[in-house]
Amino acid sequence: MFFAVFLIILGLLIIALGIFAISKPTFGWSLSEGWKVKGDSEPSDAYIGSIKFGGAVSIMLGSLILIGGILNTL
Repeated sequence: MFFAVFLIILGLLIIALGIFAISKPTFGWSLSEGWKVKGDSEPSDAYIGSIKFGGAVSIMLGSLILIGGILNTL
């Protein structure tokens, strides 16, 4: 039972991170690189696209883990 609850919580966390990555793809860049540059600077379109793709993959993976956790409780 503990393992099923763990999978459900893990799946929800991964889904939440994926949604955050899709909705705010420049957040990580501004923390790691944005402060190093003077003036207005933005990440490239390729960076934003790859972060959004990673967010979509995270949502799919989190959904699979969540389903596995739910099925494990039955």
